[in-house]
Amino acid sequence: MQSGLNGIQYCKEKKGMACNDVDKSSFDDVCCDSGHSSCAAAMEKERESFLSPTENHSTISVSSSIAPDQQGYDEEFDPPLESKYECPICLMGLRSAVQTPCGHRFCDSCIRKSIRDTGQKCPVDNEVLLEEQLFPDNFAKREILSLTVKCSNFGCCEKMELRQLEKHLSQCRFATAPCPQCQESVPISHLDEHKSQNCLQRIMTCPACAGSFVYADKQIHEQFCPFANTVCEYCEMELIRDQLALHCDTDCLKAPVACTFSTFGCREKMPRNELAQHMQEFTQMHMRYMAEFLRSQTLSNCTMPSAAAHSSSDERGALVRSPDSCQCKQELLNLRETVLELEGRLVRQDQQIRELCIHNDTQKNQVMELRRKLVSLEESTRELEAQQYQGVYVWRVENFSHHLRNQEAGQPIVLHSPPFYTGRPGYKLCLRLHLQTPSAPRCSNFISLFVHTMQGEFDSQLSWPLQGTIRLAVLDQVEGQHHIEVMETKPDLQAFQRPTVLRNPKGFGYVTFLHLQALRQRGFVKEDVLLVRCEVTPRFDASLRREGVQPRGPEPSL
Repeated sequence: MQSGLNGIQYCKEKKGMACNDVDKSSFDDVCCDSGHSSCAAAMEKERESFLSPTENHSTISVSSSIAPDQQGYDEEFDPPLESKYECPICLMGLRSAVQTPCGHRFCDSCIRKSIRDTGQKCPVDNEVLLEEQLFPDNFAKREILSLTVKCSNFGCCEKMELRQLEKHLSQCRFATAPCPQCQESVPISHLDEHKSQNCLQRIMTCPACAGSFVYADKQIHEQFCPFANTVCEYCEMELIRDQLALHCDTDCLKAPVACTFSTFGCREKMPRNELAQHMQEFTQMHMRYMAEFLRSQTLSNCTMPSAAAHSSSDERGALVRSPDSCQCKQELLNLRETVLELEGRLVRQDQQIRELCIHNDTQKNQVMELRRKLVSLEESTRELEAQQYQGVYVWRVENFSHHLRNQEAGQPIVLHSPPFYTGRPGYKLCLRLHLQTPSAPRCSNFISLFVHTMQGEFDSQLSWPLQGTIRLAVLDQVEGQHHIEVMETKPDLQAFQRPTVLRNPKGFGYVTFLHLQALRQRGFVKEDVLLVRCEVTPRFDASLRREGVQPRGPEPSL
């Protein structure tokens, strides 16, 4: 207020005229007489001297770049903008605030536009108002620029004084700008990345044909690019699209082609690699088609010259020989020679087919003989392997989880091991394993394990029934705590008599050898494999020893 008083005093002293104080709350005081322009200029100069270096007009960037007709500050003030700082015309924060002689504040551009458009009067109280009567309200201007506003960019939470807003917007990492290619609003910090990687209108170069296209048209270009890789729909070979048509027309073995005799009437179509077989199988049919075609061609060619010759003889009165008839006869002779040549080729092909059939039958017999020998060798190999176990056999039951799933589904699981011998010479045995279903009476969810005798190579040299000790075990593959059961043979049981069939239907063992719950609690199954061990220690009678047969000695147990 002191500066205002000084300004009034200065005006009185300079001009000798009275001045009125328009707004006591304002920092600025003006002369009531519009003629005191020099007084107002002096006051303005004096006020500017009171502004701090950071508040004078040269440093307030928000107002320095304002367009002449720009409205007020449309920003989010925090706290909200007071009504005394709102322009009555645009209802926004006062920009370049000016006062009227009647004491109202407006944006400079808003009030000047209102005076030009609606007349020389104040929009608030309709008092007479001229543009020359407007004077800057620097106090309100400085207070408005000191108000706190929020950044208008989405995602930015920064707050600053209004005078710092323009500087902040130029550096805000959330500031957006339209992409020059697709006009999409993008954060300025990501604009380069958007233009090069994400913009749908960015220009791309096809790696196949080196042509340029907009990314949005990428799929369309790939569908028609002549150098793009494509796959043949018949043979699934990968090749260039420009070569696809030629490939299907000449090279593709699975592309459908018409029969070579389609000109003569054959309507069959088949893959190119089956064309030769079709030609061989339907040779006679093709000959008939060709004969009918040639016959029809011969008749049509001969009828027309004959009719022409008769008409000319009637006209001339004498029989004149037509030169076309000679040409027709020559073509007919050529066609007959072609038919005879094809018939000879047909006879030769039939002979070749018969020879090939005989050769094929011979090869089939040879292949069957080789297969029988292979089966015999495999059986001999398995027999020799079985004789090497010497009464101690470990059976690997693989894919055990699959058997468990079938068992849980109620399917009975019965597995037989490969055969093994107790020695050389020795008894031939095998194991039988059952996974009892959950509904099995008295043994549900148990593993049943049995031993069966089999017909072996040394049965005539051995004493029957089998006598000795049998140790059965399911091996713990983690801690070595095996589940073991030991049993003695019983000579009066059919299971230990000399078998009369390949495998004795009667077995000896345990119906409830091991519960499946115990199998899951310990490390019996590892890598989906269950190991079952059988150790057989037979006892031979004295008659075998007298005949010079040496029984296998006792083997160490588990």
